[in-house]
Amino acid sequence: MIDEMDESWLEKCLSAIPHARVTVLGDFCLDAYWVMEAEATEVSIETGRPVRRVRRQAYSLGGAGNIIANLVDLGVGQVRAVGLVGQDLFGQAMLDMLRRRQVNCEGLLACQGDWQTLVYGKPLLDDQEQDRIDFGGFNVLADATSQALAAKLEQAAAASDVVILNQQVPAGVATPEMIARVNRLVADLPQVRFIVDSRHRAEQFRGCILKLNAHEAARLLGQIIPPTDRVSAQQARSLAGELAGKTGQAVFLTRGENGIVVAGQREVSEIHGIQVLTPTDPVGAGDTALSAIAGVLGSGGDAETAARLANIAASVTVAKLKTTGTASPAEIRAVGPKPDYVYLPELADDLRQAKYLEDTQIELVRDMPPGLAIRHVIFDHDGTLSTLRQGWEPVMQAMMIQAILGPRYLQADERLYHKVVDAVGQYIDKTTGVQTLSQMQGLVGLVRQFGCVPSEQVLDMHGYKRIYDLELTARVRKWTEKLRRGEMDVADFQIKNARRLLEGLHAGGIRLYLTSGTDQQDVVAEAQALGYAQFFEGRIFGAVGDVRVETKQKVLQQVFEQHQLSGAEVATFGDGPVEIRLARKRGAIAVGVASDEVRRYGLNPTKRARLIRAGADLIVPDYSQLSPLLKALGLPNLAQK
Repeated sequence: MIDEMDESWLEKCLSAIPHARVTVLGDFCLDAYWVMEAEATEVSIETGRPVRRVRRQAYSLGGAGNIIANLVDLGVGQVRAVGLVGQDLFGQAMLDMLRRRQVNCEGLLACQGDWQTLVYGKPLLDDQEQDRIDFGGFNVLADATSQALAAKLEQAAAASDVVILNQQVPAGVATPEMIARVNRLVADLPQVRFIVDSRHRAEQFRGCILKLNAHEAARLLGQIIPPTDRVSAQQARSLAGELAGKTGQAVFLTRGENGIVVAGQREVSEIHGIQVLTPTDPVGAGDTALSAIAGVLGSGGDAETAARLANIAASVTVAKLKTTGTASPAEIRAVGPKPDYVYLPELADDLRQAKYLEDTQIELVRDMPPGLAIRHVIFDHDGTLSTLRQGWEPVMQAMMIQAILGPRYLQADERLYHKVVDAVGQYIDKTTGVQTLSQMQGLVGLVRQFGCVPSEQVLDMHGYKRIYDLELTARVRKWTEKLRRGEMDVADFQIKNARRLLEGLHAGGIRLYLTSGTDQQDVVAEAQALGYAQFFEGRIFGAVGDVRVETKQKVLQQVFEQHQLSGAEVATFGDGPVEIRLARKRGAIAVGVASDEVRRYGLNPTKRARLIRAGADLIVPDYSQLSPLLKALGLPNLAQK
């Protein structure tokens, strides 16, 4: 079991994996990517039909081959392949790829006769995958070949800690007869763990750990859940627990972006999904998770640790587009032992499930820990206290769309335009709260991804930030001028009761900190213009022009380390996921401010959902109900000041 505050677990896990010995029996496939030229410039003399030309081609390991690739890249010490390839060009390519990875291929037999290497041919036209072309769909496993394969498996399994049993296609190696041979081997080798990942025949295996999704688990239990139906966390836990009780072995139930549920004989654990800011592609993520599970179990780790590593590894793979990717130890370490988890998605998406403090609009997402003694409060600025920059999202969105489309901005067809609009909207939603320069760094990647701007004309993150700053500064300057002339009041640009909250906390001796992803000098100037800079006594922090320095993370870390605090002594108020996640990781109390910034009070449901997913403990629409809010934080007397 893992202590969530213990950051050493990940390094211990990765350091042990090289000692694991893993065999993979399964359907070894190749993924073939053929990038087609969009225009047919030639007509075949023989057929009179247009000729399609392949501009680029690439081949990668798929099915059991991709599991092998993941095991090797993860750092598993000994990896053995047991399966079949055809005596064809694809089979030779498969063997070459595996041998280059130092895989033991003694059990990978080149099958004679009509057996074809399994290949998924994927033509890509205008960046869109066309109808797939599959090879090997009519293979038939001869009994003699099955016996030879079983002998190779027995030899490899006896020298392994874990055996992965992969069943990818109906016409593969996992025939009922072969499964019966595997089951006898499972009974003969109780010291070896067997893990099944089977699309069609999981119920035929005996005595094996199962890795599957919720719909597959339901089918094994005789339940019917339509493929399009959403499976709740509670349902997933129930399915995994029931299946573990029935099989007598651990069950790993994958939930895509919502994480993994792992069930043993006595308990069921839920591992939250992980936020991925970049565009995602789920192809191959299941193989990555399976390989991580095998690596941990094969090196002496427990099932929950295996699920946690699998979750992190899969979050690396899904960020790799148009390839069946893998996750290396370096990439996993970059995510870290405390990733950006996505909490309570069902509650976030259903306002009807909200529970409130009595007679208030303050939503209690998690019960407050006992013994709260808050001495420090960290505030995000924009949207948490100030609304001077309200409307920055549409300014950034318009600027990013123009940057991505570049010279094609006016001529882009409707499909491309809306594809860019959707990508920008999702990106801004995911990165709300990080410093602007980091967002512009991501914009550079989007510009290059869409390819509308010539490479030599793509700006760096500083260039795009200058453009955005000019457009937003003009908007902010208009409001500050109105403040200076007395045409508007500072209360017109503050979340309701924000100043009163700051006054009460300051008068009660609470140390206050102000953080922002906006540039340092701008944060200070805006706090002064709004009349509450003095409450922070100089502890105002903004971006410093270096993406390696995340202001909010740095401030939170300093507060904890300099004052030797426990989580119960710090509260963070914020309207973005970044500060909420940072607070959650450090054990601080996270107050999500889900306010309607146009009105400056009342609930914004979209913000609420975002903040709950980030890990907020409380959700407040504004600061109109100060007394119950402060009481919930263990500061009841301050409300009277």
